[in-house]
Amino acid sequence: MPSNKSLLGSVLPDTLPFKPAAVPALPGPPVPFAARPAPGPVSMKRRLVQVGLLAAGVFSAALGLKGFLLPNDFIDGGVTGISLLASQLTGLSLSVLIVLINIPFIIMGYYQLGRGFAIRTLLAILALAGVLLVVSFPVLATDKLLISVFGGFFLGAGIGLAIRGGAVLDGTEILAVYISKKTPLSVGDIVLLFNIIIFAVAASLLSITTALYSILAYLSAAKTMDFIIEGIEEYTGVTIISPFSDDIRRMITETLGRGATLYLGKRGFGSRGEQLDTLDIIFTVVTRLEVTRLTDEIDKIDPQAFVVMSSVRDTKGGLVKRRPLH
Repeated sequence: MPSNKSLLGSVLPDTLPFKPAAVPALPGPPVPFAARPAPGPVSMKRRLVQVGLLAAGVFSAALGLKGFLLPNDFIDGGVTGISLLASQLTGLSLSVLIVLINIPFIIMGYYQLGRGFAIRTLLAILALAGVLLVVSFPVLATDKLLISVFGGFFLGAGIGLAIRGGAVLDGTEILAVYISKKTPLSVGDIVLLFNIIIFAVAASLLSITTALYSILAYLSAAKTMDFIIEGIEEYTGVTIISPFSDDIRRMITETLGRGATLYLGKRGFGSRGEQLDTLDIIFTVVTRLEVTRLTDEIDKIDPQAFVVMSSVRDTKGGLVKRRPLH
């Protein structure tokens, strides 16, 4: 195909006093996803981090089970609790029960969350079953309170690390997500109801004392899991309304080194009556540890600024401090 220059030269006479400008090439069609280059070292690094998190999660959960809960006939919530309860009542191997009871939830996860998630979860659960079957852990405590607290701690840490690695060691959350789509109940409500049934059965079949200590172990595991998943640096969204919005924006971007978004707004009815002045409203996201410094800096600029804070589940992109283990 002839070039743009040759085409123009064939149409315009050579005697023109100017030369036609080169026509820029039109952009081609987008590159198909399948034709894009393979993931680079970053993807491999992320895969190695996932494997490390899953391995640490498996061994931590196994330590919580065999080093604390199992020798003292305590149980936990979720599928793990059902497996522990069934093992105590039937005498079957806990390793076998954990795999068998989790299989329906793995299949459910395949259809809800994808093939990769299901494969990682299956491998993690098989690894946990293998560690429980092969590795021997010493009994680390005999006091029931210590058993409940630290058994739940190591089990919750293991489940949390596995979730950070892209899998689960307990299929309860998968079931809860599925049911929450069909009913007005939230995921947290479903997990709570599920565990209430488990502990009620444990109280009737084992003993009330064992059930109460098991509830304490579950609470310890739940809080530890939340800490591992969310981290100490929870995100906080901050909305700032002030006539000194430009100074506050520059403080956020230059002093704190964080991103800020401005959107145009109007004052409504405040302490001074009706005010319809337009002004820039600032929104930024910081970690919980940075909130105090942000509010202190805002007070230096405008002590009367109206500040609204709300919890943010997670963020992606932007100038936000990343959590560890991402």
